[in-house]
Amino acid sequence: MDEYEQINDYYDRDQQLREWYRTPLGNMLAEDEQAELDAILPDMFGYHLMQIGSMAAPLLSASRILHKFVLDGESPQLREAMQIAGAPEQLPIQADCLDAVILHHSLELVGDPRQLLREVERTLVPEGHLVVLGFNPLSLWGLRRFFKMRRKVAPWDQKFLSVNRITDWMALLGMEVTHTSYRFFRLPYGHKGLAHQFRFLESWGQRWWPIFGGVYFIVAKKKVSTLTPIKPRWRPQRSLVRGLSDAASRSSMNR
Repeated sequence: MDEYEQINDYYDRDQQLREWYRTPLGNMLAEDEQAELDAILPDMFGYHLMQIGSMAAPLLSASRILHKFVLDGESPQLREAMQIAGAPEQLPIQADCLDAVILHHSLELVGDPRQLLREVERTLVPEGHLVVLGFNPLSLWGLRRFFKMRRKVAPWDQKFLSVNRITDWMALLGMEVTHTSYRFFRLPYGHKGLAHQFRFLESWGQRWWPIFGGVYFIVAKKKVSTLTPIKPRWRPQRSLVRGLSDAASRSSMNR
C-alpha cells in the first residue's frame, strides 16, 4: 500500500468511526469522553492546540487555548472547526510549535501508531501536552471486539492498544505520563434501558476495577534533556502560519 492509499484508508476508517459516534452507543460514549476532556483541557495553556481523529470542535470547547484546529481530510462535516489536511503519520506541521495535541482514537486507525507518536513529539514544544483517547482491550469493549472484529465494522475492527504499550512507546520518546484515567464501565450496548439498568457499574468500576473501563485517557508531557538548549517559545506569528498553510497546501496537492 503506497502513501496515497494509506492516507485514504485512514480517512475512510476515520469516517466510519465518526458515523458510529452517531449511534446510541456512540452518543453515550461521546458524552463520557467529553466530560473527561472538560476536566483535563482547562489545565493546558499555550497558543496552538491540534486534534487528530474523529469528532470535531466540541471536544476542544473546554480548552483555554485560543487557536484550535483539527487535522482532517477536508470533511464538510467538520466545517465548524478550523481544519488542515494532511497525513497523521507525516504531519504538515513545523517542529516545536504545538502546545497540545489530542489523539482521539487515531492511534488505532493509523498503520504505524509509533510513527504518529514520533510526529506528535516532533511538533510539540518542550513541556507541551499530549492527550490520547483509546479503546481499552482489557475491558468488556475488548471482549465484544473479540467476537465482532471479523465483521469489519467500526469500532470493533480497530486495533485496540493497551495503556502499557502506549506508555512504553511514550517513554522511549522521552515523554512523561502525568495522568491516566478510565471511563465507561457500562455494557458496550446502545439500548438506553439496558444502559440505565447497569449504570451502577460506573461507580463500581471507578472504585473496584478502574483499569477495566471501556476507554482510557493518557496525558503526557514532552520532556527535554537539561543538556539540550530549549528554543525560545516566542516566534513571529507569520512564520508559524506560513509553515502550517504551506505544508497543508502541499499535502492537499499531493492527494
